[in-house]
Amino acid sequence: MARNAEYLSPEIVNWGVEDSGPYAGSPSFRVKVRRGLPDFLNSVNLKYVKLGYGYLLSHGIYCVAAPVLLATFGTQIWKLTWTTSFLDFTNFLNLIALLVFFCSVLYVYLDLTPRATYLVDFACYRPPNELKISKEEFTDLAKRSGKFSDAAIEFQQRVLKNSGLGDETYLPRIIFQPDHKITLRDGREEASMLMFGAVDNLLAATRIRPEDIRILIVNCGVLNPTPSLSAMIINHYKLSYKIQSFNLGGMGCAAGVTAIDLAKDLLSAYPGSYALVVSIEATTFTWYAGRELDMLLPNCFFRMGSAAILLSNHLTDRWRSKYELKQLVRTHKAMDSRSFKSIHLKEDAEGKKGLSVSKDVIEVGGHALKANITTLGPLVLPVSEQFHFFTSLLFKKKSKPYIPDYKRAFEHVCILATSKKVLDEIQKNLDLTNEYMEASRRTLERFGNTSSSSVWYELAYLEANKKIKRGDRIWQIALGSGFKCNSAVWKALRNVKQQKRNPWNDAED
Repeated sequence: MARNAEYLSPEIVNWGVEDSGPYAGSPSFRVKVRRGLPDFLNSVNLKYVKLGYGYLLSHGIYCVAAPVLLATFGTQIWKLTWTTSFLDFTNFLNLIALLVFFCSVLYVYLDLTPRATYLVDFACYRPPNELKISKEEFTDLAKRSGKFSDAAIEFQQRVLKNSGLGDETYLPRIIFQPDHKITLRDGREEASMLMFGAVDNLLAATRIRPEDIRILIVNCGVLNPTPSLSAMIINHYKLSYKIQSFNLGGMGCAAGVTAIDLAKDLLSAYPGSYALVVSIEATTFTWYAGRELDMLLPNCFFRMGSAAILLSNHLTDRWRSKYELKQLVRTHKAMDSRSFKSIHLKEDAEGKKGLSVSKDVIEVGGHALKANITTLGPLVLPVSEQFHFFTSLLFKKKSKPYIPDYKRAFEHVCILATSKKVLDEIQKNLDLTNEYMEASRRTLERFGNTSSSSVWYELAYLEANKKIKRGDRIWQIALGSGFKCNSAVWKALRNVKQQKRNPWNDAED
């Protein structure tokens, strides 16, 4: 335990306090910080605890108060109906007034109560086999491209070795072609293959007509052409002229959950509609062929992938839907400059564009994660866990705050498959078992970091292995530039069977 605390804590080293040894020298001191996730056991920010209970009260108070009012007035109406003589004109008017008020309260209750958001189905795209690339082939193609120095090749080879990626991830071969400069056409072609592949699978599975889709949201971090990616989908599938289209760009790996949140709000504005969410990342535009080590990291982790999700809030769609959205919490830390600069698109000294990943990214990501789960806790944790938590806060001078056991709130966890190191840190801090981490680690190994679509490949893995049972709760955690941490909690509406178009079905053509 002491070793872990030292790893995650600042250390003040005094020089000149000894005549010999490692701390000998002139009198001075320095602070050493080993970057990593913050220790969740040492501090709890009450601001986020308050925020979580604020969400709980704002969503729950009306749902509790309105039925009580309805029951009270219903009782009064029943009494007047059976005890009042209708020949008494005054009492008859009182009865009519109560009926009108009862109907008004009922209408407002039904109108203001948020409609449930159902996930009808989703589909992940598996690129063709000719785009598969092993780690050894990656290094060989990078060398033959002539775009990297020996130091850059060695660095990427070393990162890949400990990345957690396997030898069957996907990359567009065009990025390795010597003397080829990536063009907008390359990005559009990759995006078209990913988007249309995922949407085709989804439409085939749900048998929804494209013209029935009212809301379309597409998110992609780096590639943002004109016309937009959402316009490309509208044109390809000839969607309705009534379509409400949105294109989210520059929001990183957490944008997929952000798109789900936007779709939920839009479904409230357009009830009884279908919302299509498409999450992709164009690796041709995240690829960097230069010398800066911090900009070479995305080359080692980002791989091709996409997901298409169909949502509805129509009650009649509940019977055919797989999941219901129970909670969604978004945390943004861009007000902190270190978080804001941790991942950003820039040009190096030679004018080559790429994503820069700072050494602080794991630490700032940990702070965002801690804030997010602290806010989420009151919404999902059992009462017993919250009781222990508040008891520890009351006596915090005597002991550390009690960190709730999130395993009691969820049956499955899908953490964005960023890298092996990040998954290790999150598993350790949340005290998750290997079973909870299985979907994330297997997705990282098989498909790599597919950005915002990663959590959907993980859910597809759970479905392919028949692990989703009716009533199961699934926690999706997405982290991305900004810095952002988003959580979505789904509840399974039925036992989910393995589907023909699941990307984990290796027998599929």
